[in-house]
Amino acid sequence: MRSRGRSSSRSSPTRGRPRRPRSWCGSTSVSERRRPVDRPRRAALDVLTAVRADRAYANLVLPQVLRKHGLDGRDAALATELASGAIRMQGLYDPVIDACLAKPKLQPEVRDVLRLGVHQLLSMRVPDHAAISTSVDLVHQTVGRGPSGLVNAVLRKISARPVDQWVTDVAPDPSTDLHGHLAVARSHPRWVVDALAEALGPDASDDELAALLDADNAPPRVTLAARPGLAEVSELEAAGGTRTSRSPYGVELAGGDPASIPAVAEGRAGVQDEGSQLVALAMSDADLEGRDEQWLDLCAGPGGKAALLAAIAAQRGAHLVANERQPHRAALVASAMRAVPRGTVDVLAGDGTRPPWVPGTFDRVLVDAPCSGLGALRRRAESRWRRTPDDVDVLVGLQQVLLDVAIDSVRPGGVVVYATCSPVLAETTEVVAAVLDRRGDADEVDRFQLWPHRDGTDAMFAATLRRRPL
Repeated sequence: MRSRGRSSSRSSPTRGRPRRPRSWCGSTSVSERRRPVDRPRRAALDVLTAVRADRAYANLVLPQVLRKHGLDGRDAALATELASGAIRMQGLYDPVIDACLAKPKLQPEVRDVLRLGVHQLLSMRVPDHAAISTSVDLVHQTVGRGPSGLVNAVLRKISARPVDQWVTDVAPDPSTDLHGHLAVARSHPRWVVDALAEALGPDASDDELAALLDADNAPPRVTLAARPGLAEVSELEAAGGTRTSRSPYGVELAGGDPASIPAVAEGRAGVQDEGSQLVALAMSDADLEGRDEQWLDLCAGPGGKAALLAAIAAQRGAHLVANERQPHRAALVASAMRAVPRGTVDVLAGDGTRPPWVPGTFDRVLVDAPCSGLGALRRRAESRWRRTPDDVDVLVGLQQVLLDVAIDSVRPGGVVVYATCSPVLAETTEVVAAVLDRRGDADEVDRFQLWPHRDGTDAMFAATLRRRPL
């Protein structure tokens, strides 16, 4: 007698073979079926891929990726934190990952997935099972089935211990190599830790150095500048902002998309770190004798400082020349000026080391020189991994040339502000000292260095120089 529930050969063409489960994607086993990868994690992986493979900048590619995946609100915030955190903290995450591998060589795509998984396990409040399972799904659907088991095993090992224990295991002993320990624990290249410690000065404590590195790893708040004569600070406050403590034009947003604020969309205000605003104000507010009609921003791209200066110049009846060497960045400067009154500013696309204007043309000059960007590591997560000491050496030569041109461009009695978004001494005080020592026709009259852990700004440096009267 035939057993109940058993199919006959007529009704079952697969008799004698295991029955395959149905699957919309054609998988051949339950283990092969994967849930669709959630969009925030896929978006974060796209950002990591673009940064690694195309040398893209995370803060520039992220909005494009968010739009591509249709993310906003909490999903956009999750994708942003995943991508930025994984890039920022890879100096810690990679040694942790390697400690769990029999062979440390990994496909770059697999390492990207693991970095995202480790960030969720060690630095976010994502449940372990969710961080692991979504990472396995992600690698399965983007790389292939092969690495799924490895990703699962590695992340399970990592989830078994808290981050402090992993730091103890993979970082040098702080009692014998403090900078080496901080380089791993706070995820900065060792040479950057050394340079920042030197910039803080010999009186800075070890705790302050650690606080600076921690500040580099904290996501920055969005700060806006209300361009005077075009927007009021109260307008930005009404959009959910809070006045900053130093810049009279600064407003810090608690959240949301700045582009949704009418003043920003119309160019009457702009996203601009308070430190950047203070650099522009150092140039516009420096004491000056005699005429005050012609201003120059020698390295104006992408246009934040130039737009603020143009708005101030318009109120004073002055004229600004905004020069930028790269044409595509000059176009960004022009876009930033769209709300400034006509005739207030001229945007030039020219080489600042070979200026077309007559020496002594300007009353005020800002040279925001190209630099290593080590003062904005919290804002540009990938910069710390791309810059090298050799880059600084090359930049210093260019910085000195540009400062020379700036002093040549200002009239006797006029002022020059030299600025960098870097606190590294070779790019800041040493550049100023080298140029002044060989010229003998200008003097330093003021200087400031801002810090993210002290001031809540990027680590902007600015020195105000005055060209000696004839």
